[in-house]
Amino acid sequence: MTELDVTLPGRLGNSEMTLFDDPRLDPRILEAFVSMVPPSEDLLPPQLTVDPSYQESLNFVGYMHRLMCSQYASAEAHMPVFSNISSSQKIIAGPAENEFEIFIDRPSDSSESLPCIVHLHGGGMSFDSAKAPNNVRWRKSLAKMGLMVIGVEFSNEALLPENQPFPAGLNDCAAAVRWAHDNKDQLGISSLIVIGESGGGNLAIATAIKANLEGWVDAIDGVYAMAPMILGFYGGTPPDLMSWRENLNYQGSLEMIRAMTKVYDPSDQYETNPMAWPFHANEDCLRGLPPHMILNYELDLIRDDGVTYARNLRAAGVEATSITVAGIHHVPEIAMPDTVPELTRDTIASIAAFAKGCVR
Repeated sequence: MTELDVTLPGRLGNSEMTLFDDPRLDPRILEAFVSMVPPSEDLLPPQLTVDPSYQESLNFVGYMHRLMCSQYASAEAHMPVFSNISSSQKIIAGPAENEFEIFIDRPSDSSESLPCIVHLHGGGMSFDSAKAPNNVRWRKSLAKMGLMVIGVEFSNEALLPENQPFPAGLNDCAAAVRWAHDNKDQLGISSLIVIGESGGGNLAIATAIKANLEGWVDAIDGVYAMAPMILGFYGGTPPDLMSWRENLNYQGSLEMIRAMTKVYDPSDQYETNPMAWPFHANEDCLRGLPPHMILNYELDLIRDDGVTYARNLRAAGVEATSITVAGIHHVPEIAMPDTVPELTRDTIASIAAFAKGCVR
């Protein structure tokens, strides 16, 4: 048998490879990164190790939030005009004697019941805001597709003075979903989908697991997760998750993931808790869940986490589709929607079709 001449992808074939060197990367994304204005000196990342202290981890999350905020002005400048979208906000009760905001967007010319999407924003479950321009644009873009969209300002480290580890944010997300379901007749909701990206993908999936374990999963008709951050880093990763080796340090490093894990789980007590890290959900947790769509990205560190989770869902008898987008890094549809406009359009259309098709 003739030995095949194969070049392994990414850092599997070249340990010095970076995202910008990888020939698979869409050249428009490379150009966008190269043209970005370097961060100011006060926005340089703090030094991290793979075993940071809790305070060092909090400092890193604070830095990430400031970095996101520094991009708000540019996102506002490129915000499209959204005509015929009715927007409102409400304050609802949380489960810990707290209150939090939700933001509702819907077509202003629609009088009939609509599929509802509850959007949980990204940020490692610990930073960013539903008020961020990119998240506002995402919700309104979805509403243009004939959907009602509810954005949730769930508790996280960056928004509140007190520490907000697991399960604070998850509990707010679940409360928002239950509020929407309880008020579906008044709101005009025909079906209810939970969606999220990155850390928000974790929260979307975990909300469904929480609902399943607590007996109210019938409130959720589907879950759509983009690059879900569903596996915490406590010192090692499963050997079959090749993307953790193939795409290491492209955007995410072990030090960064460890710091975000530490902020979400300061005492390292929830490593295998399926509501904190759904990757560990067993068949009993998964059986009975609604349909899932999981979108992964070829050049993403956590690509294979979502692929494996979809496989586990199918093994438990759950309808689950997993798609990997070639040549793309971590969720550019929200971070840089105009750089790859056809992908942004396709993902929005996919979410809308999923929401309209998930009626149980």
